Amino acid sequence: MMRKTVVLLLAAMIVGCSSSGTHNGRYSMRHDKAPDQPVDVSHVKDAVPKVEPKSRGGNKSPYTVLGKQYHIADSALNYREVGIASWYGKKFHGHQTSNGEIYDMYKMSAAHKSLPIPTYLRVTNLANNRQVIVRVNDRGPFHGNRLIDLSYAAASKLDMLGKGTARVRVEAIDPRTWNRPSAGAAANITAAAAEPATGKYLQVGAYGKRNSADYVRSQLLPLLQGLDVQVRPTTNNGRTLYRVQVGPLKSTTSVPELVDQIEQMGYRGSRLVDFP
Repeated sequence: MMRKTVVLLLAAMIVGCSSSGTHNGRYSMRHDKAPDQPVDVSHVKDAVPKVEPKSRGGNKSPYTVLGKQYHIADSALNYREVGIASWYGKKFHGHQTSNGEIYDMYKMSAAHKSLPIPTYLRVTNLANNRQVIVRVNDRGPFHGNRLIDLSYAAASKLDMLGKGTARVRVEAIDPRTWNRPSAGAAANITAAAAEPATGKYLQVGAYGKRNSADYVRSQLLPLLQGLDVQVRPTTNNGRTLYRVQVGPLKSTTSVPELVDQIEQMGYRGSRLVDFP
């Protein structure tokens, strides 16, 4: 009996956010929920990828939860998967995650069943193309076919709180190369440095939905001080695209630095354009 009790306690520590909806002495509420009043998390910045050692806690492999065995991957390199995301909030807020950190639902974190802790992930809501960068510091979700459990803040920024789940694309970020411009961006920076930019615009992207373009604009505006960010529609062969453009650029604007800053936010492939 004693051995069974010890096993159950160890399983509870591994589970972290099981999203099972069960009530036990570890948590003060039976069911998870959002804060009592909606919280504006627009000021919460994405997790910033950095090289870290694997956590001492949360990386035991294999481990068993609810009778099912899970194995931790040796590395998250090149990980990419599409699946269902859920989120967890107030029930787990202030409690330990699987690696011993304290869960803060207002930070950009996540739980995953098999990626090493910590792992940095770019998560895209496929319904609206919104993106966030989160840091995995917990295990779960152990409920149905869900792929990842996001913090309240991350889910809010992906606009999935109301429905509770969303179909997402999850991509691992390699912190060792995160601060290096991609080959395409490096070419853009080189070209931009050689080309007069005064009065031109830097086009960050073109999106098929207006709300996706508006979201990108809302992310760029607070960080690109002194520069306007506009959404301009264009129609070609009956298809409307909404272009997000920064500018007009000034003679004092360092285009290479601007391109690099935008890429650090996760938006790659910026290019100089004339308008109209």
